[in-house]
Amino acid sequence: MNQSAQGLSLHPLRAELYNELHSRPFQVIPCPARVTHIALLTSDAQRQAQFRHFQQLHELMGATPPQRDTSCQEQRFGSLRVRREMHMEFASYTFIQEASEKGEPFRETGISGLPPGWLDQLSGEVVAAFHLDLQQVDDNAEEDLARVRPWFEGMRLVGSSPQEGSARVWGSFQLHSDGFGRFLVLNRQLSDSQLGRLTQRILEIETYRLMSLLALPLARNMSPSLTDMDRQLAGITQTLAENQAVDEQEILTRLSHIAARIEAFRAQSTFRFSATRAYHRLVLARLEELREDELSGHLTIREFMTRRLTPAVKTCESVADRLEDLSRRIDRASELIRTRVDLAIQNQNQELLASMDRRSRIQLMMQHTVEGLSVVAISYYLIGLLKYGLDAAYQAGLPFNKSLALGIAIPLVLALVYLSVRRIHRRFLTLARKERSGREGT
Repeated sequence: MNQSAQGLSLHPLRAELYNELHSRPFQVIPCPARVTHIALLTSDAQRQAQFRHFQQLHELMGATPPQRDTSCQEQRFGSLRVRREMHMEFASYTFIQEASEKGEPFRETGISGLPPGWLDQLSGEVVAAFHLDLQQVDDNAEEDLARVRPWFEGMRLVGSSPQEGSARVWGSFQLHSDGFGRFLVLNRQLSDSQLGRLTQRILEIETYRLMSLLALPLARNMSPSLTDMDRQLAGITQTLAENQAVDEQEILTRLSHIAARIEAFRAQSTFRFSATRAYHRLVLARLEELREDELSGHLTIREFMTRRLTPAVKTCESVADRLEDLSRRIDRASELIRTRVDLAIQNQNQELLASMDRRSRIQLMMQHTVEGLSVVAISYYLIGLLKYGLDAAYQAGLPFNKSLALGIAIPLVLALVYLSVRRIHRRFLTLARKERSGREGT
């Protein structure tokens, strides 16, 4: 860990945390100027390819290429400035062509000074691509709409006067014939640094607007499936509410299938919907910073975004909420089914126990019967053995009445056998009670 001159321990990320706040400074843009901004969805592999491509631009323009890739890099090539910024999921390139004199808007753009073919080889999927033309105006009157409209190919315009009327901004928020969007900034009294901050806000508003809309097609594609699953779940819940006889296994299988589809949708959309909410908050924050006024009765940029962008974001949020709601309802329905299954199992167990109790009583009755028969059988064999003994004694010359002795012995043998069997029975019962008490104690 680093030590300061005063001997204090410094966190290893301290310098990085300080530099983070200054890693993307506002640009200072003189007027007039042409600006082109491009934002591309970029993977890790494409980021490395983009950095090598950025180094190639330095070589083609006769400059020393950077050796380390950072979150924000800017290089001037004569009157052309190129700024490359890396974000969480996209990379942005801003090309600023400083103009020495006022010209017709959009005839020359920020990418006009790039080497031929270099831009075509830029890797990544383009999401945002638009031109800004910065023009200096001296009059206090609003630009004649009839002159502005042809520069936007007759498209419907959105206009505002940000920074308390210090500039005027026109835009269509549509793609034009060259595949790029267009904004026209007419500067009245903004300084170069103020114009740079205004330009940066416009770039971020348009970029974040388009990034936030990436979730809208996904939300629209998911909505029919969610409606179908909602209908299936409602039917299952209604069946359970009416306490109808159902096949619990079949319903659990259906619920598991719906739950799997919901989790697949959530895995596919969670990041995209979260990103949409974050981008939308950034757009609203940048709109607040514009402090714009209405221009010539046209929709302001804030009004346009509120009217067009916010409903799209709300649609995405609604689909995300439906996903969470369906997931919770499936969990509750599954719990109901499991409760029904548990109750059914308990009823079966009770019936099984009752059946076992009946069988036990029958077995006990049979056991008593067998015990009675066993007393008779054992006594019969014992008396037979006793008879052999009496015969042997009588033949040996002992004087006694053999028949009388055998008759007296019969009840005594029966009593002795009966008492012995009962004693053995009580002993086994005592052992069984002790074993059951031991199990209940543990």
